[in-house]
Amino acid sequence: MEFRLLGSVAVVTEGGDVAPGPAKRTSLLAALLLRPNTAVNVTGLMDALWEDEPPTHAKTVLQGHVSRLRSLLAAHGAEAYGVELTTQGSAYLLRMPESLVDAHRFEELVALAGAQRNAADTVRMLREALSYWQGPALTGTVPSGPLEAAATALEELRLSSVEALAEAYGTLGEHGRAAAVLRTEAVAHPLRESLAAALMGALARAGRRSDALDWYHRTRRLLAEELGVDPGAALAGTYAELLRDAGAVLVPAPAPASVPPPAGPPVPEPALVPELLPRAPRGFTGRETEAVRLDRAAGGDGPVCLVTGPAGVGKTAFAVDWAHRRRTSFPDGRLFADLRGFSDTPPPETGVVLREFLLALGVPQQRVPETAVGRGALFRSLTAGRRMLVVLDNARSSEQVRPLLPGGDGCVTVVTSRDRLGGLIASDAARPVPLRQLPPAAATALLATVLGEDRVTAEPEAAERLAGLCDGLPLALRVTAARLAERPGRSLDAMVGELACEQGRLALLDVEDVGVSAALRLTVQQLPESAARAFRSLGLHTGSDLDHFAAAALTGTTPARAAADLERLAAAHLLTEAVPGRWTPHDLVRLYARGLAPQADQEGLRRLLDHYLYTGLAADAAAEPGSQPCYALPADARRPAAIPEFEGRAAALDWYVAERPALEGAVAASAALGLHDRAWRLALVAWPLMLMRLQDGWTPLLEAGLASAEAAGDPDAQSRTRALLGWILHEEGRDAEALVHLERAPGLAALAGDAISEAIAVVNHAAVLDATGEYGRARVLMARAVGLADRTGHPSTQVLALQHLAGHCLRAGEYEEALAHVLRAGELVAPDAVVVQAQLRIVRGEALAGIGRVEEAAHQLERAAADAEAAGFTEGSARAAERLARLAAGR
Repeated sequence: MEFRLLGSVAVVTEGGDVAPGPAKRTSLLAALLLRPNTAVNVTGLMDALWEDEPPTHAKTVLQGHVSRLRSLLAAHGAEAYGVELTTQGSAYLLRMPESLVDAHRFEELVALAGAQRNAADTVRMLREALSYWQGPALTGTVPSGPLEAAATALEELRLSSVEALAEAYGTLGEHGRAAAVLRTEAVAHPLRESLAAALMGALARAGRRSDALDWYHRTRRLLAEELGVDPGAALAGTYAELLRDAGAVLVPAPAPASVPPPAGPPVPEPALVPELLPRAPRGFTGRETEAVRLDRAAGGDGPVCLVTGPAGVGKTAFAVDWAHRRRTSFPDGRLFADLRGFSDTPPPETGVVLREFLLALGVPQQRVPETAVGRGALFRSLTAGRRMLVVLDNARSSEQVRPLLPGGDGCVTVVTSRDRLGGLIASDAARPVPLRQLPPAAATALLATVLGEDRVTAEPEAAERLAGLCDGLPLALRVTAARLAERPGRSLDAMVGELACEQGRLALLDVEDVGVSAALRLTVQQLPESAARAFRSLGLHTGSDLDHFAAAALTGTTPARAAADLERLAAAHLLTEAVPGRWTPHDLVRLYARGLAPQADQEGLRRLLDHYLYTGLAADAAAEPGSQPCYALPADARRPAAIPEFEGRAAALDWYVAERPALEGAVAASAALGLHDRAWRLALVAWPLMLMRLQDGWTPLLEAGLASAEAAGDPDAQSRTRALLGWILHEEGRDAEALVHLERAPGLAALAGDAISEAIAVVNHAAVLDATGEYGRARVLMARAVGLADRTGHPSTQVLALQHLAGHCLRAGEYEEALAHVLRAGELVAPDAVVVQAQLRIVRGEALAGIGRVEEAAHQLERAAADAEAAGFTEGSARAAERLARLAAGR
């Protein structure tokens, strides 16, 4: 998935371009893509969607377009590309890798081109940058002020890039090409004087002085007729130089002086077509999509294609198979070198590789230059003007690759590496072609190439399970297939049983000197010590992915140092950054790291647990301002080096969602170590999310937390856990079980001497009794809860008790009393407690409707729906919308 702004705004998918929809939805997407990973407030978006003053219902229209845009992104697998449209208070944010936007790639290449010292490199980068343009920027959007300004800025950068490209061509002496690119733009922009001046100079240097003078007079007439002005200083100055017949302008650049050949016999042109490729891999399957991407990357002048991916993903096999299938595209030969960047043996010296290349090109041994620099110069000279393929396999660094790049624009270089080689992308405009794990269908097809179709089709479910246990890695799949091929009578299901045991899986995926562990070991060996230490610590992590704060806790470093280490691990394809700011190891990589983790030393794990305790309190404070902290920190808890700052409720909720697997793992790990004082607290961390997603399967986590609370013998811990667990069980329809916990929670809180916890526990108990038909007892308990809350003087607890009492009165038809309670709660609620305010507005609207004040009721419900939507409280917005519909229907 990619996104286009340089032309008709579109979502570019494997199946083709997808239009976002009508102009306003297209404008919404464009406005978010222009500021990716930045919260754009509703006011700014409305300015972009309407040319004039937005109408009164603009916010509702905008919300509808946001909803449909989310559906469009989800339908095309946006999540797999790290793309997510989220709500942040009164703003929207499009999280995504910025490289997916063509305008970002264009601007990045233009900036890189400006930093080049070699004019040929500048030309290559600018041509690549300009190739992204497929029409006027932001086509299909509303002609609003903000979008027109953005389109104008992009067009200005495009024209400046064309002028820079012409200047680079001029530096190379290619004045005809410079004039050609300038003429096209000068015709389209006849009043742009800088274009006209540059074109005049290029024409003159190309020996076309009369054409240059004609262009000046044409431009002068247009300026006078259209704008009523004379030519500016730059244009007039160029014209004056033409009239003076200045040599630098008027005379074509001389051809380079010929250099006499060295003494001795000349170095011959290659007399044969070199062929150094290894044999084509047998049983190669899949990778059709990646092959198409490599075909695209191999287009253009002298491209460098970078095939990257983790150990065992099949980079070499893919590159060699592609090279064999494209033989006719390279009539002048194909070269191959294994650079052994991730190997037990030392990598070959650059001079040695170049010597092999020169010999393959037909250079006699006695004429091969002595130095690596000389060999490189001769290699580039011999490959200039030829159509060749150079495959540089298993590269460790950009520095290892650069001296081996051929010199001709007709040559294609394919580099494979476990590292991202960002330096090669920056300096040589290398085009990445990432390889990921094989999808299930391709993985099972690979098994069939070794074992035979009959054996795989006889056990299709087992074959698919094997593919999953091998993590989709071709190396692991081939090792598994080799083991099965040795034992034709063994079933695939039996092998599944063996691999399902994590402790022995990596051992089973090694055969002789080939296997996953060996490949990963070589990758880790090449890491800097800091990154290697971070990788080993990953084995202690309790979740599936982590951020740099959690990594800092595991390693005992700062978040900045941890982020650098994670980036290095991602560059080595030991981690992937599927979501910005969160890194994930693949399953087999996680198992390997776990084997390296210092299990005897659990300090890293203890630091991680305390990190989650401290960060959990910060998230709770942002998600539910003014609420009682769900726990006090243990006396021996160690504060981490840094705690994330949450800008608001949405950021805290995002953190809960991202960290849920890790928090659940942390509860289990704490209990296993006997750290029950940590375990019960960690089980409660995500309580604001639990109350937002009541049906999301929280019971096992809370039951584990309760077991630790009881093991710790802490009545306060038991009360808090039982109160929340009881409420969740009630929402799951398990009222009998819920009441067992809710009846005990208030007494435990009283025993602990915590009046706030006691009030909350009584509220939860009363609410469930109310829902199960015990109205009288519920009313008494709710009144008691209000009294307890008032004695504590804790506003959020008072609001909670009053809100439930108002709801009870509402159901009893006591609308005036319900309104009185909810109005009092409204005076106590914190201004930034958006979700609670939305809930109170719903109750207030229902109460107003009950006493016949319909217009006021509708106003409250409309505001509740909007506030809930803005806060991401979908259950509340749906409830408000349903009440509004009933109100409109007169019910």
